[in-house]
Amino acid sequence: MPRGRSRKTAAPEAAGSVVYWDASAVLSVLIQDAHSQRAIRAARRSGVHLLSTLGYAEVMAVIARLERDRELPTALAESARDLVRVGPWRRLALQPDWKCIDELARQWPLRGADLWHLATASTLRRELPELQLITFDSRLAAASQDLGLAFGD
Repeated sequence: MPRGRSRKTAAPEAAGSVVYWDASAVLSVLIQDAHSQRAIRAARRSGVHLLSTLGYAEVMAVIARLERDRELPTALAESARDLVRVGPWRRLALQPDWKCIDELARQWPLRGADLWHLATASTLRRELPELQLITFDSRLAAASQDLGLAFGD
């Protein structure tokens, strides 16, 4: 098969799925909870998986806290850190549009980090209309649903 043809076949799959992950969703991949099955299915999905610097920091802070509190053995904490570093997530160094933050803050009663994630996903959506946000935070999920950003299985 010519190179061009195989690229055409593969491109729609990759281009069709762009998922922005918040910390709650990443943590559900790493640590067994009520959302783990859904998060793992999402992580295995082909496409582009994005993790912001804020999401990365939040995940690493939770892993470190669980390790310090001896709720997660050091070997498992290291494995979790490694999975975040080499997992399906592409690291994203981007900040949301300031005007977008202002507008969304008026619309939704979100904590600062969740507002930041929503605004970042909304900002990215301008260039990536297929982008979806995966979260297991109920308020952030409601806001992303209203904005048409909610992740669908």
